[in-house]
Amino acid sequence: MIANMPSNPLSLEFKIKQPRIKREENPPAIIFLHGRGADENDLIGLAEYLDDRFLFISVRAPFPWIFSGGYTWFEIEDLGKPDVSMFEKSYNKLVHFINEIPDQVHLDKNKIILCGFSMGAMMAYSVALSEPDQIFGVIALSGLVPEGNMQYKWVKVAGKPFFIGHGIHDSVIPVSYARRSKEILIKANANVTYREYDMDHQISEETLADVVKWSTKLINTAKRNNDDLHI
Repeated sequence: MIANMPSNPLSLEFKIKQPRIKREENPPAIIFLHGRGADENDLIGLAEYLDDRFLFISVRAPFPWIFSGGYTWFEIEDLGKPDVSMFEKSYNKLVHFINEIPDQVHLDKNKIILCGFSMGAMMAYSVALSEPDQIFGVIALSGLVPEGNMQYKWVKVAGKPFFIGHGIHDSVIPVSYARRSKEILIKANANVTYREYDMDHQISEETLADVVKWSTKLINTAKRNNDDLHI
């Protein structure tokens, strides 16, 4: 069952889907971060295909996007360069949300995976690289690592699991940005799984199948090895 959850006193609006198989009081969680012009309903449907043990939370970006009626995390000055003021507000709200949600919902705060699409992937990267102790892993679909004046904690990124999926025909964020993101993370000794697909700016069935495999292996490996991950 998918339920609407009030944001008050939380920072952002969201929807939640409980694990289909609840083996732990505090299950691992995947937080979905949608792209520009969508909302919290956009990615929650992916939960039907992912491992039954996950708790799923789908978050709404804080700013209305007037062109579609959806929401956005920020406006873009240039590809890969967010409007600084909007980005900082969204970033702070998202970090605050991630810190406060374990007090409202039963989940394992040490096993939070961020799954972002497009602009949502940029937010996932930003939080995971700036606050790596808060994030267990990242699924970045059709996105890029924001560069510039970001204060990333590269030393703590070593070993952090990242799944990057991108279309070679992406007409919104060219695949070169994903390749650049991969190289940045590899240089930081992150644990990177990188896949390219014969698609545009989207999530294909093949992409979803790889995400399912990666995320299931991630929690299985963590359980066997007491979080000593090497995938």
